[in-house]
Amino acid sequence: MALHFSDRLLTIVVTATLTSAVWIVVGSFSLVGQDEADDRASAAARRSGDESPGVESLAGSAGPLSSASGGQSDTVSHADEITEPVSGEMRNLMIPVLNVRPADLVDNFSDENTPDKRLHEAIDIMASEGTSVVSTAPGRIERLFHSQAAGNSIYVRSEDRKTIYYYAHLAEFAPGLQEGQRIRRGQRLGTVGSSGNADPDAPHLHFAIFRTSPDAMWWEPGTALNPYSLLTDRSTG
Repeated sequence: MALHFSDRLLTIVVTATLTSAVWIVVGSFSLVGQDEADDRASAAARRSGDESPGVESLAGSAGPLSSASGGQSDTVSHADEITEPVSGEMRNLMIPVLNVRPADLVDNFSDENTPDKRLHEAIDIMASEGTSVVSTAPGRIERLFHSQAAGNSIYVRSEDRKTIYYYAHLAEFAPGLQEGQRIRRGQRLGTVGSSGNADPDAPHLHFAIFRTSPDAMWWEPGTALNPYSLLTDRSTG
């Protein structure tokens, strides 16, 4: 009888040990996956000039578009897959700051404007604070947030999901904007400002364009295109 009890006790101990081991392994993989996702999101933010380690959504929870975790695990191949020419949509981009003409734009896309000599990969469109910022093309808002470096910022993905338009340092957002919202060309997104780490004496819109693939998340690396060339060669507004 004592032997039978000992056998049962040994079985319980072994089962509990194995179960704990399984949960430890599962938990480790979950933490590694989260860390990798956070690293990818941080890398994407740095590429866009957003040095802040934490990004706060201003739209609350809006499904997968509100989170930088998850999505595709391959952050390199998306850029490598982009081989097609500029789409028709990008041949009709609107200058995203009202009353700014093509001749007013400055090409500082290739400037090395950070201590570690990273390329700007965007243009700064100078304008008085409070000037309306409008959508350069139709699309859908994928990310609406505030961070210490980029300030009030918006990511808009094109209707074919292959292009992301990035607007940063806004003074404020247009009322009612939210993640997942469809945006038309010329729709008001907010106003020019100097939020984040922008110089208060030089309000401007930091504007970037990235080519990506339809299944890539907003924070994954893409191919930076020069907005200056697109806006001065093809702008109609």
